[in-house]
Amino acid sequence: MGATRARAVRWLLSADDHDTVVARAVAVLRAGGLIALPTETVYGLGADASNAAAVGRIFAVKGRPADHPLIVHIAHADAMDDWAQAISPLARKLATQLWPGPLTLVLERRPHVLDAVTGGQATIGLRVPAHPLALAVLREFGGGVAAPSANRFGRVSPTSPEHVRSDLGDAVDLIVDGGPCTIGLESTIVDVSRGDDDAVILRPGGIGPEVLAEVARRPIPLRESAEVRVPGQLASHYAPRARLFAVDPEDLDQAVATHGSEALGIIVAGPTNGAPQWTQRGRAWKVVLDPEHEFARHLYAVLRELDERGCTVIIATLPAARELGVAIIDRLRRAAGSPPASSH
Repeated sequence: MGATRARAVRWLLSADDHDTVVARAVAVLRAGGLIALPTETVYGLGADASNAAAVGRIFAVKGRPADHPLIVHIAHADAMDDWAQAISPLARKLATQLWPGPLTLVLERRPHVLDAVTGGQATIGLRVPAHPLALAVLREFGGGVAAPSANRFGRVSPTSPEHVRSDLGDAVDLIVDGGPCTIGLESTIVDVSRGDDDAVILRPGGIGPEVLAEVARRPIPLRESAEVRVPGQLASHYAPRARLFAVDPEDLDQAVATHGSEALGIIVAGPTNGAPQWTQRGRAWKVVLDPEHEFARHLYAVLRELDERGCTVIIATLPAARELGVAIIDRLRRAAGSPPASSH
């Protein structure tokens, strides 16, 4: 592993080298190394979830608090039973219908699961990612891969291999290039560890509450504060270097006037065709994003770009609170250091 730890290697995915990329990633995992793995949500910093030393490296590289649990990625729903016990009917239904996909289920852990993975809790978060390259690595590896986002703790999550390289550099043994993430926001986390009647959403994400309600045949409430610790619950998280203000659309003009002397970045929720288009007026950069899917897909990249353009203040308008908009609101408010109020 010495050679791979000396510098991060970027593997380009193509029809010709797919098998080589998968084999290389699996070899690094089995040797106790760290890989940056693409998923449909964000890039994850992956390690063998059964290797305590490898999991410890995740925390060291990210600067992550030791009590902050990790999500374990598995290859298929049947593998839940290797990591969790007392799995409820609702949990199995959600897994069957929504995996692979941007959904993490919090379940009662099995005794062998490392405390470092769970933050010392009696629960574990499990997910089957939808990215074909991630699934190929997981299937070949045959075990669980603990994988938080591949960035420094608390900062903007990476949605491209270039973001990973910029944040973590040579601290990662292998960066697997699967292209830009298609969803761009982290998975929805649903706690089903206390039975079906007490199921709650602990983090909104890539699957909206409407979809969960359709599968569950009832609404699953969002709970911002809970006894179970999961990723993304801190009051300040997903933050760019610039100060960020999340405002309702009708308050945008006042916010711009208040911070007019700053180097401004302005993110506006509105209809657009495809990728963001940048405009500059004086010291203000502005980008218009679709209020749901395109907004989610490009948000983290835009926050990073505004940092690179030298913005000291970013003002973002909040989209409507529906589908992915619920998760976008959560991320913007946490990036601003002001999470949304609890909902029960």
